[in-house]
Amino acid sequence: MVYRHAVISSPLIDARAPELRARHTILLDARSGPDARARYAAEHLRVARFIDLETDLSAPTAHPEQGGRHPLPPIATWAATLGRLGVGPDDSVVIYDDQGGANAAARAWWMLRAVGHERVWVLNGGLAAARDANLPCANREEAWTPKPPYPCTAFTLPTLDLAAVEASQQDGSRVLVDVRSAPRFRGEQEPIDPIAGHIPGALNHPLSLHLGPDGLFLPPEVLRAQYEQLLQGRPASDMVLSCGSGVTACHGLLAMEHAGLPGAALYVGSYSEWCRVRPVGTAQT
Repeated sequence: MVYRHAVISSPLIDARAPELRARHTILLDARSGPDARARYAAEHLRVARFIDLETDLSAPTAHPEQGGRHPLPPIATWAATLGRLGVGPDDSVVIYDDQGGANAAARAWWMLRAVGHERVWVLNGGLAAARDANLPCANREEAWTPKPPYPCTAFTLPTLDLAAVEASQQDGSRVLVDVRSAPRFRGEQEPIDPIAGHIPGALNHPLSLHLGPDGLFLPPEVLRAQYEQLLQGRPASDMVLSCGSGVTACHGLLAMEHAGLPGAALYVGSYSEWCRVRPVGTAQT
């Protein structure tokens, strides 16, 4: 039997929405970091299934100069992962993390949308909002029924590789936006990659600007104004989002979708690929 929920036009869902308590909604916990699974084990939304940034949402790599630190997994691997998690084409899926959607709920949302999954949302405000809404939590993993691999053959949302980004920066055909923090963009600090700085020609729009003081996404009209200022009259499809490794860039894609500006592309390799093979810019360049 297929269970249909009310249509939700935004890619975000409120913690008080009835879908969050519906028995047939699949919850995915997409928290990241070296202790993510331990944090999940200690407390997660009841019946939530853990999805791992390092092994589920990306392909492990020893060569970040070829696709960055978090390249997309092969499509067959992603299809198998969704099946293992019990996700099929007709399921309603809500994804959350504890970083306002940045690590790595937005990436999981984008990857599901990229294989054509329609009923998928990111929990606005993440785990903190769920706690405030008194959603039930647990400290043990409940069993679920796996499904066959998800029926998909390719990621269909727009992506650019290094060569395409480089060409677009040379001919001005794209607006490249980096959602990392301003100090990282300016090259004042770099906690992960070997060289500090940014892709020359990129604009900086830190993902923190998407959120209000309460940790919730700003209203669509506010986010739309932010991105229209960056686009300067160009269509959303001319924009490319980047970050450190193609994960938090999806936060920008999520914000744009919420603002009614779909169609921007993701540079999956992002700065972690670029800085290893091309010159970088700093605060002065």
